[in-house]
Amino acid sequence: MFKEFRDFAIKGNMIDLAIGVIIGAAFGAIVSSIVDDIFMPLIGLIIGGIDFSNLFIVLSNPNNVAVPSVAAAKEAGVATLNIGIFINAVVKFTIIAFVLFLVVKAINRMKRQAATEPVAATPAPTKEEVLLTEIRDALRANTR
Repeated sequence: MFKEFRDFAIKGNMIDLAIGVIIGAAFGAIVSSIVDDIFMPLIGLIIGGIDFSNLFIVLSNPNNVAVPSVAAAKEAGVATLNIGIFINAVVKFTIIAFVLFLVVKAINRMKRQAATEPVAATPAPTKEEVLLTEIRDALRANTR
């Protein structure tokens, strides 16, 4: 069982998958930074100075505590509907989905090109190969 697991773990596909997961996590961090630090502040500025990271609705505030931000609401134990965080997540998902779409599209295009490329024809046998084949066939016929 250990040998089977070792063979499975060191196969090229398993290593490729691990590398893909690591690169995907790094890509996710980059997309998060782009969305949180560049896109959403620009969009907020364009539509009137709204800070999407602090766009929320208070659901219940039994102690009537002032909640200027999502972080303050969490500290005070106030239930909130975090619309801005959800919008950020949707934008991140859309960017990642679009990039993955482009990657899959490129891979499919390469597969189609590989499938339509003509396969190199095998060269015709040389005179020596033809002669050796005839000799072999004649020897087989005489030994039977």
